[in-house]
Parts: sequence; structure tokens; C-alpha cells
Amino acid sequence: METNLNAVHLPLRLTFGLVPIVAGADKFTNLLADWAGYLPAFAPDLLPVSPAVFMGIVGVIEIIAGLVVLSGITRLGGYIVMLWLTLIAINVAVAGHLDIAVRDLVMAVGAFTLAQVSALRGEPLLPTAWPPTQARPARAG
Repeated sequence: METNLNAVHLPLRLTFGLVPIVAGADKFTNLLADWAGYLPAFAPDLLPVSPAVFMGIVGVIEIIAGLVVLSGITRLGGYIVMLWLTLIAINVAVAGHLDIAVRDLVMAVGAFTLAQVSALRGEPLLPTAWPPTQARPARAG
């Protein structure tokens, strides 16, 4: 059982750790996309900062979420990334990008799966010590 969980856990952890870091860093370069273009048309008028500054803030949040997943607080990180992707899906749906919204909701399900697999592996939601350690599930006996 542990081998099966590890086989699922590692690719999910790498995906939901590295992708937010890369997407977050790209908010500063716009090499992958023009991220401000995913904001609803009315958003720039409501923001207290420019869309570029807002995207920078979003990028920092995404980088932090990815680092939480990779830092050993994977279960909590999975839930954070799931929530973040759901919020992004709502935003891009309002902006009229329904295809991206569906993709982000599917990714949110993957992040939820990471959190659930982490729980099955015996990882606590919050670390009980710092630095966090990877918990192992109890062996059936």
C-alpha cells in the first residue's frame, strides 16, 4: 500500500509544487501568457493597483503555495492550491475564458487528491515540529 501511495504522491507533489512556482514567477515576465488578459474587463477599475502590480501579488501567492507543497506541509499545501485554483477558475470564467476555468477546476481536483493521498500517508495537516518531516503510514499487522 505504501509503495502505491508513494507512486501517486510524488508526481502530484511535484506537479502542484512546481507548476504554481513557475506560473507565479511568470507573472513577472509574461513569457507563458499575458496574465492580466485573464482579468475580467471591469477588474482594472476596481483594483487599487495596476493590473501588472496585481499580477505580481498573485505571482508571489502562487510561489508561496508551491513552496508550501514542496516544503513538507504537502497536505495543507494541496488544500491551499485547490482553493487557489478554484478562485482562479471563477475569475477566468467571469472573464469569459470558460475553457481555462474548466482546466483549472480539473487541476483543483488533482490538488485535492494530493491532499487526500498525503492524509492516507499519515501526514498531518499542520507540522508538529519544524522543519516538517514526512510521516509514514502505520504498517498493517
